[in-house]
Amino acid sequence: MTADVWLPIPPEDIEGLPKGLNYRFWDGGEDFPADPADCAYYVVPYMKPVEVGLRPVPSLSSVQVVQTLSAGTDAIEPGIKYLPAGVQLCNARGVHEASTAELTLTLILASLRGVPDFVRAQDKGEWGGGFRPALADKNVLIVGYGSIGSAIEDRLVPFEVARVARVARSERTTARGPVHPLTELPALLPEADVVVLATPLTEATRHLVNADFLARMKDGALLVNVARGPVVDTKALLAELEGGRITAALDVTDPEPLPPGHPLWHAPGVLVSPHVGGPTSAFLPRAKRLLVDQLNRFVNREPLRNVILTTGPTGV
Repeated sequence: MTADVWLPIPPEDIEGLPKGLNYRFWDGGEDFPADPADCAYYVVPYMKPVEVGLRPVPSLSSVQVVQTLSAGTDAIEPGIKYLPAGVQLCNARGVHEASTAELTLTLILASLRGVPDFVRAQDKGEWGGGFRPALADKNVLIVGYGSIGSAIEDRLVPFEVARVARVARSERTTARGPVHPLTELPALLPEADVVVLATPLTEATRHLVNADFLARMKDGALLVNVARGPVVDTKALLAELEGGRITAALDVTDPEPLPPGHPLWHAPGVLVSPHVGGPTSAFLPRAKRLLVDQLNRFVNREPLRNVILTTGPTGV
């Protein structure tokens, strides 16, 4: 097999890549490394604007695989209509679980224990104590129980939470207990002290967290979003935050990046981090392992991992 593979990581930095492929380094620069029409395996540049990753897509006439290095594929999905039939779209399951779960616990603990207030007080040289909520004995609801949701629960175990409830698109049973379908959310929300959003962004989950969802959350509950910004209706969230009934910790927002002067910056009870769930030192070794495994499978004509969809005659 002789085919072009576009990688956003220099190929010489990745040990174990299979021989027999033409590796082209492209991390979203203005100039393409080769003719996109010759690309058989396209790895979308990571942490680049959506329009950058989409730019070569209409010209990928020979592509067989489009691989993201993000947990979701929503950023590349607008380009699916341009792809030929039979193209496999794969995500980066296995790359972001550790770092995203770490950040989730960081946001929960920082919000409950008032760490942002301590930082502001330190800046002013002020000493302020008092009682704060603990994560111990809390009920946690994880909305989106895929590999990241499961990794979040792994890290909740030592914190002596009272209960973890799990929600996903479809009902199933795991070693840790039942996973409830989305239809049971209305009954589960009033019991949760902490609600963690880890669901992919789809048409079914866009604005899943709307005024009704938020109204069902108990007084004093914490909403944590490590999914995608549009999973939450920002206007509805602001209304609840400004009333002081709930708090929020947001690694993703809608709009994103959050522009200067946006009311979310200064809403009461909000901690905002700038979409940093994935980009940590844990990313590169896991991304490299994924690419080596996938490309060896590709060369050997073995089934690929993490296939989200295969395009049909019209690109969908």
